[in-house]
Amino acid sequence: MAERLDWIDPTLREWDCTVVWSDPADPEAGIVLDRSAFYPGGGGQPPDHGVLLWEGVQTRIVDTRKGDAKWRGDSYLIPAPGDPVPAAGTTVRGAIDDERRSSLMRTHSGLHILCGTVFRDFNAMVTGGNMQPGEARMDFNLPEVPPGFKQTLEDTVNAEIAADRKIVARVLPRAEALEIPTLIRTQDALPPIDHPEIRVIDIVGLDVQADGGTHVASTAQVGRIQVVKVESKGRQNRRVRIRLA
Repeated sequence: MAERLDWIDPTLREWDCTVVWSDPADPEAGIVLDRSAFYPGGGGQPPDHGVLLWEGVQTRIVDTRKGDAKWRGDSYLIPAPGDPVPAAGTTVRGAIDDERRSSLMRTHSGLHILCGTVFRDFNAMVTGGNMQPGEARMDFNLPEVPPGFKQTLEDTVNAEIAADRKIVARVLPRAEALEIPTLIRTQDALPPIDHPEIRVIDIVGLDVQADGGTHVASTAQVGRIQVVKVESKGRQNRRVRIRLA
């Protein structure tokens, strides 16, 4: 399994690595590295984009695909159409699109602040969500909201951002993680049963939940969040749309 540099240091943007599998005759088959800082996508967070640099050549990475039985747990990096593919055994330098990754980290952490605030103040579970760089939505099991909910929520979320709470990632044994009463915030969801460990994101003093994405180191690094819209999605659900201000 490839070393997950994106988990070890989410601020890393360049690193050296080796191609362990590829098929230069079939670029769409993808590229597997022995160590990678590319976030492969998942949990609502899109994959990273970037480049591989090797022997004076540049290969743009525009997507990822989950590993199959041979490389289970790893991700296949998908090159841009027409770009050359390094053969297995090639030493390459990886580089992440910093603007995209940094925006996604701020957006993802902003969603966790939103989620923690709504859970604390309204005891509402998440029923869905999606994000792109700088903007996102999250759906909550929230049948009713009080007058002025949109502005109150925006003010409360930004107060938590200004509190500059630390954001800490930990990997815990499954049994220990499941003892955290607020670990799962998505309604009717559990971590995969075959995972002996669970990665946990802790916004200290506000929110603790299972998550595999990349995050900033403190809430203040999110900046400011604007609650763009609150929509009704049936009798039980409210959709909250946010963006980085």
